[in-house]
Amino acid sequence: MRKTTLVLAGALLGATAMSLARDPDIISKAWAANAETYKNLNLFGDVFERVRADYVEKPDDKQLVENAIQGMLNGLDPHSSYMDDKRYRDRQVDIRGEFGGLGIEVTMENNLVKVMSPIDDTPASKAGIQANDIITHIDGEAVEGLTLPQAVEKMRGAVNTPILLKILRKDSEPLEIKLVRDIIRIRVVKNRDEGDLGYVRIAQFTEQTEDELLKAIDTINKKIPKDKLKGYVLDLRNNPGGLLDQSIRVVDAFLNRGEVVSTRGRKPENIDRYSARPGDVIDGKPLIVLVNGGSASASEIVAGALQDHKRATIVGTRSFGKGSVQTILPLGPNGVNGALSLTTARYYTPCGRSIQATGIEPDILIEPKIPDELKGKDRMQGEAGLRGHLRGTNEDAKDARPAAPVSQEEIKSEEKKTDADGKKEEGGSSAYVPPDPKDDVQLQLAYELIRGAKTDGKFPPKPGELSSECSQVAKASGTPAKKSQAN
Repeated sequence: MRKTTLVLAGALLGATAMSLARDPDIISKAWAANAETYKNLNLFGDVFERVRADYVEKPDDKQLVENAIQGMLNGLDPHSSYMDDKRYRDRQVDIRGEFGGLGIEVTMENNLVKVMSPIDDTPASKAGIQANDIITHIDGEAVEGLTLPQAVEKMRGAVNTPILLKILRKDSEPLEIKLVRDIIRIRVVKNRDEGDLGYVRIAQFTEQTEDELLKAIDTINKKIPKDKLKGYVLDLRNNPGGLLDQSIRVVDAFLNRGEVVSTRGRKPENIDRYSARPGDVIDGKPLIVLVNGGSASASEIVAGALQDHKRATIVGTRSFGKGSVQTILPLGPNGVNGALSLTTARYYTPCGRSIQATGIEPDILIEPKIPDELKGKDRMQGEAGLRGHLRGTNEDAKDARPAAPVSQEEIKSEEKKTDADGKKEEGGSSAYVPPDPKDDVQLQLAYELIRGAKTDGKFPPKPGELSSECSQVAKASGTPAKKSQAN
């Protein structure tokens, strides 16, 4: 398939050149552009040969090439990367949801590994590792200088093998935490019966998410009589995301009709729209979705779609703000040469809004109660705080483009950036969730709203009305917010 695509592309380029044969100026510009590209490739070849010939120690050619590829991708945005064949296989294991490791979601920040969130019931969560912890050493080896995949590889390993992490926690002395690797079977969906309402938590979007969600709903429906069931709470806090198709299926479970999400690439024709099919697994019961600064990517797709359709009320704090889509592109047959994780599109909610670097703003904002010892350490900076992140752009924004910081002045002004429509980039917020539900003011508010113990004009949402976010997009673009019907 890829070879065919390349052949067709070559044919198309040839046809284009022939059609422009009568315009020498255009042809000369096209050839000049190609010549500049080949000049830069020659420069790379020169550097490669100089390093091979003159470096103080004999370098590994394969490693040099892989490092160059990694550097090329890292310069695009924080989420594009190169995986060698081993890391590609590991990525496939992640998608299946079972591997030997610690159970933490991590990112790279200032050349160190930052914990986004520990996964429930894993060695990491049991050892007390927290969101925002900074891992500086793994088994005595400094993390600085490693890529994120390299650091992750060192934290994974055979089951029952020990590992020592050195951790920095704000306003605390450095910690050394010894853990024992275990099989990480990510139980991506949990549920519990709260007497007159159902609680469902989705920890991550893997291949099992939709099936586990439907089982969770069925379990609750069997435990609580239909006439006593007042509604559901869907908890997406500290859910870092995962598979796009699974987020679409989760939204579809609660929507009878309408667009779920659209993804849009660089070219106008690279647009895909996904719509819901008839059927609501909770039969229209009230639904509240909880989000916070650790809710990212696929979880933001779910929250944004349910918010735009007025199917659910969003409660909590602003989400992370990752509004881009990464495509895994295997290199060679079956990924024998590894794979690229390449940012290929932005996604847009049904109203046409991009949450890239701004996040989902909850309908009802409520901050968690932070213990004194954690105050000031609970906030996730969000996508807007990642160096080189893509700018956000709403559906009808003009002249939007990726804008990675390239100068010191731009880097210093990162906090002041706005998206292409002038909206301040400020994704991210508190990522703290109390271990005891009784201390969880966000969860307790959701329960009280569903039970009628408290009231708020945003709950329940009024079907048929545009969400405030839809109205803002329509006002900014001068056009009605777009809607679509299920196929």
